[in-house]
Amino acid sequence: MDKIPMTAAGYAAIEEELRRRKQTDRPSIIQAIAEARAHGDLSENAEYHAAKEQQGLNEARIAELEEQLGRADVIDVSKLNGDEVKFGATVTLIDEDTEEKKVYQIVGDLEADVREGKISISSPIARALIGKAKGDSVDVAAPGGARAYEIARVKYN
Repeated sequence: MDKIPMTAAGYAAIEEELRRRKQTDRPSIIQAIAEARAHGDLSENAEYHAAKEQQGLNEARIAELEEQLGRADVIDVSKLNGDEVKFGATVTLIDEDTEEKKVYQIVGDLEADVREGKISISSPIARALIGKAKGDSVDVAAPGGARAYEIARVKYN
């Protein structure tokens, strides 16, 4: 099985979701099933069937999270440094057409969230940035069209 690269923060977020699903969601779903079962005939009991479906979805997500944690390759970004862009780098880009400044951290696929400024290592922007350094110009073939950026800063935190 392939390892999944992720930051320590991404690993902690998955651990927290797994803990919540096991310690909070699972017992409440079991309680809902027990209450619905007490109402009698299970063949026509919509509450029972809904709770069983919710239980199945929760257990599937728990299995998925455990599999992700088992395959995780946690990279401690605070121990990285250098001028070259690599996994975990926070990169400040300047759009060469609009002079708009954007800041992105390159993270694993599972923790990517553009609204938070975290882009996946497999995204077109990240793939174009890997191996480049401050001052380099980067052309990105993105779904919205080709863009040109200048790397203004590379840092690791």
